[in-house]
Amino acid sequence: MNQFNSYREQALQKWDRQIVHSEVPVIYLGTASCGLAAGAHGVLDAIHQTLTELGQPARIVQVGCIGPCYLEPIMDIAMPGSPRVSYTNVTPQKAKKILQACLSEGDLAPKMAKGHFGDESFSVKTGIPRFFDLPMLRHQVRVILRNCGFIDPEDGDHYLARDGYLGFLKVLEEGPQYALEALKAAGLRGRGGAGFPTFKKWELCRNAKGERKYVVCNADEGDPGAFMNRALIESDPHAVLEGVLIAGYTIGASQGIIYVRAEYPLAVQRLKKAIKQLHRYGLLGDNILDSGFAFDIRIKEGAGAFVCGEETALIASLEGKRGMPRPRPPFPSEKGYNGCPTLINNSETFGTVPAIMRNGGTWYQQFGVPGNHGTKTFSLVGKVRNTGLIEVPLGISLRQVVEEIGGGTQLSFKAVQTGGPLGGCLAASQLDTPITYEAMRDQGSIMGS
Repeated sequence: MNQFNSYREQALQKWDRQIVHSEVPVIYLGTASCGLAAGAHGVLDAIHQTLTELGQPARIVQVGCIGPCYLEPIMDIAMPGSPRVSYTNVTPQKAKKILQACLSEGDLAPKMAKGHFGDESFSVKTGIPRFFDLPMLRHQVRVILRNCGFIDPEDGDHYLARDGYLGFLKVLEEGPQYALEALKAAGLRGRGGAGFPTFKKWELCRNAKGERKYVVCNADEGDPGAFMNRALIESDPHAVLEGVLIAGYTIGASQGIIYVRAEYPLAVQRLKKAIKQLHRYGLLGDNILDSGFAFDIRIKEGAGAFVCGEETALIASLEGKRGMPRPRPPFPSEKGYNGCPTLINNSETFGTVPAIMRNGGTWYQQFGVPGNHGTKTFSLVGKVRNTGLIEVPLGISLRQVVEEIGGGTQLSFKAVQTGGPLGGCLAASQLDTPITYEAMRDQGSIMGS
């Protein structure tokens, strides 16, 4: 424990020195898949070249997806003593002009700025709006995505500095029953689509008989147009890993497995780095933090079969068999991977758990509506003006998502598909449907994963 506390203290000092109170400009660049596809590599080269030409020291932080993918590449600049300012749809040429204006002329180039991350007084002074006041972001609530776009996902110290693994430490201190009670109070339901109460699934697995138990994170995201799991793992892999770690301790498992699509190479790469960092912090292996708890996590890359998103088919794939669903019961919590009790949750569910453990179950109830507490991420794609990754409180209407957050359709509205291939298409007359598990089902669709 003392060694981990030392790592955490170093991380806090590093974050304060390099980010919060940096003596040199800090340049943030979104390098998740959406940013890279939009040309972030070229922008990064232009940043390095321009800094060399200007002879200006600066710190470059490659962050994940902050959400509005339609604005990528997104480059932010935080001058010493000033809030971070965002510039969007940045090209190498535009990056050079912005850097010259900010670093050489001391001008934030407000005509090219999209928003800032400071208080209202900064808006009055510069004429630049707050970034989270933009239409796409105004109605969002960031619990799962709190770190996305703010930390370097490949630097575990950034996660530690933002309260990382405090949820696990709380569970380690309070015991497994605390975790179950917090999940029950929170009302968290599985984000894989079925909406089964998370605490109940964990409780069943904890009480199941078996010398060996497993935790499986289902990141086999196969729905067309869906990229929530990918974006979360690319932008904040430690959040998912902390959730898996908490689950392992709670149910008494010794092994965690991340089942992720091989088509997500950047997510896989960042997961591998994060797992190595966990070993260095002493949070994986034997006798974790002198608690007697032994746990490790490995990655299984799926071959891309859509059916393997179903839990029994996923288990078959893990066992080297053809990914085919089997009848239930027995359920995986009783007889899963290698015939052992197995807990399977979606990566978004695991990504939500650390915040609940840190803040308590009743804290989580402030979001959403009764019976559907909390927030949910969605990929907003298609003929809508503002495309990207969003996180909204459950109970929000489809109309708010499409018209206010999405900015409305580019053509006359016909239908919105929810829940992927297993969901349905909802027409204009159904746009006032609240996004809850029950309401979506009553309209002939599902929330989906």
